[in-house]
Amino acid sequence: MAQEHGQLIQPETFIPLKDSTPARRRRGPSLWLLLIPVLLLFALVMWFLMTAQSVLFTFDPPESRLNIDGGLHLQLGGRYLLRPGGYRITASAPGYYPLEQELTLGEQEQQQFHYQLQPLPGKLDIVSQPSGASVVIDGEFRGHTPLGELEVAAGEHRLTLQAPRYSSYLAQITVKGRGELQQFEISLQPAWANISIDSTPPGATVLVDGEAMGVTPALLEVLQGERQLALQLPRYRIWQQSLEVIAGEHQTLPPITLQAAASTLSLNSEPSRANVTVNGEYRGQTPLALELSPGSPHRIAVFKPGYRRVIREVSLQPEQRRELQISLAARLGEVLVQVRPEDAEILVNGLSKGRGGRKLQLPAFEQTLEVSRQGYRSQRRRFTPRTGISQIIQVQLQTEEEAELAALKAEITSHGGQTLGLFSPGDFTMGASRREPGRRANEVLHPVSLTRRFYFSYHEVSNAEFRKFQPGHESGRVEENSLNLDRQPVVKVSWNDAARYCNWLSEADNLPAFYHLQDGEVTGFDPDSHGYRLPSEAEWAWLARSREDGLLKYPWGSGYPPQQVLENYADESSAHITGRTVQGYNDGHVVSAPIASFAANDHGIFDLGGNVAEWVHDVYGLADTRGAVVVDPLGAQTGNHHVIRGASWAHGTVTELRLSFRDYGQAGRDDVGFRIARYAEER
Repeated sequence: MAQEHGQLIQPETFIPLKDSTPARRRRGPSLWLLLIPVLLLFALVMWFLMTAQSVLFTFDPPESRLNIDGGLHLQLGGRYLLRPGGYRITASAPGYYPLEQELTLGEQEQQQFHYQLQPLPGKLDIVSQPSGASVVIDGEFRGHTPLGELEVAAGEHRLTLQAPRYSSYLAQITVKGRGELQQFEISLQPAWANISIDSTPPGATVLVDGEAMGVTPALLEVLQGERQLALQLPRYRIWQQSLEVIAGEHQTLPPITLQAAASTLSLNSEPSRANVTVNGEYRGQTPLALELSPGSPHRIAVFKPGYRRVIREVSLQPEQRRELQISLAARLGEVLVQVRPEDAEILVNGLSKGRGGRKLQLPAFEQTLEVSRQGYRSQRRRFTPRTGISQIIQVQLQTEEEAELAALKAEITSHGGQTLGLFSPGDFTMGASRREPGRRANEVLHPVSLTRRFYFSYHEVSNAEFRKFQPGHESGRVEENSLNLDRQPVVKVSWNDAARYCNWLSEADNLPAFYHLQDGEVTGFDPDSHGYRLPSEAEWAWLARSREDGLLKYPWGSGYPPQQVLENYADESSAHITGRTVQGYNDGHVVSAPIASFAANDHGIFDLGGNVAEWVHDVYGLADTRGAVVVDPLGAQTGNHHVIRGASWAHGTVTELRLSFRDYGQAGRDDVGFRIARYAEER
């Protein structure tokens, strides 16, 4: 049919019909699969809650911020839930150092931990009037004012400000810390007082402790303390007065009328440095300008060891100026010098006397002998020839190697400023005969042998020297007479404190301590130590009494009373204090004199028989009377009392002035001082 219409029939592409059956619905995931994670999470939470501990953290300061590292933790209010284990705790707060802390949590149900943060340092601004003061905090120097933003740890501190001529400022301060700035404005108080002084006539130079401070009339700023004032004006006598100055207390001294100068005698001698007394009063050494009252005669004595005394009577007119030249005649002594090697050269006071041993006639004063030879170590000795007594001096030189082994200094100086001489004694007898007038029962005669060379100080320890050890020490005064001046010997010192002073010197000079101390008390001593110590009683007695012609009874000889002023004793000027005086004796000092005010003894030791009595090392006791020689005695290790040797300014009887006189004590006295010694360190 298709062809009838002229068309071909074409096949069509087969397209299946859509399934008309309704589609089956797909099923979603199972409900149990959705519940499993929820159940696991719930189980985990319950497990954490059941196994965690309740922990309370508290901090100082309370506003500290907390951070916890190292495991599960949960904050509930003011507490945290933490499982047992290790954690790192960190906390911070403004003004404090951060805190880091390792924490190990145990099995307890509830735990509490408290932490304290350390505050940052505070900052100080310190200003003073005057500026430039030293700032010391807790004993540490921190600079000079003004100081800005000085960092100081929070808390209590001791603040000290010091400036020359001002009293020290001491205060206890509280530093707040946490970087907070605190300001301190401090006015230092002057350590001086204004002193008004005037004179008639005016124009006198005012000296304070020897230093010129102005011209009268004057208003002076004088440092506090005991001061020595003096006024000097040409053609007028020097005016002097002690003055106690209290800081801030103004003083106006009464007008001072200067007295016209006395007549002047210019005294010279050949040789020079001879001692001079005027009417029995010691006035110094030549060359010397003497002020003498006009119109009356004056008895002037000039003397020097080794020379004959010269006495002149001088009378001057008012304001007369006169010169007097004295020639002293030498007293000669015979000295036989024996030397090895035999061709060694002998020099006396630097002048050659030839080679080989020889007999010399020399003035009877201290001489210096030197013996030398090439290839040998020269030797030098000091000796004093004696009139009418022949002396023998033997000198054996050593090679340089031998001398190195045996070298010892003839003199040493301690840290305290004392000069000590080296002595090599021998055998002698201590004590006094029963027939000796004034002898006491504790002066038993007994032989002693000193074999160890030792150093012995030339003078007593002064107040100034002792105050280097104990700055606050006061020697006091007797009525209106001071015992406390720098150059007076220190007194009111117990034996124990004198021994402690010796140990202090040893430590300063890097020497082994001689005395054993426990809680500040001496418990014994080391006899082998060459550290500083008190002289042994035997050493003291040998240096006080021995002389080429025998043992002295008194410092001046064998007769009583003394015929000239040699030491400081209880004289007529101190009768109102001591009550017991040397009849007709006047040494010019009511109480103790400055050290070395009088001539030294034959060994060069000053004030050994007077001025102040002296502590020695030994425990007090009686000597062994069986006759055996005691070698280098030091006495018992301990005891309640120690020996005191020598007379003082308060002594004036026959018993006390003898060099064998022994006393004892424990506590300090106003007439007892001490000097130092030590054994030579021999190799």
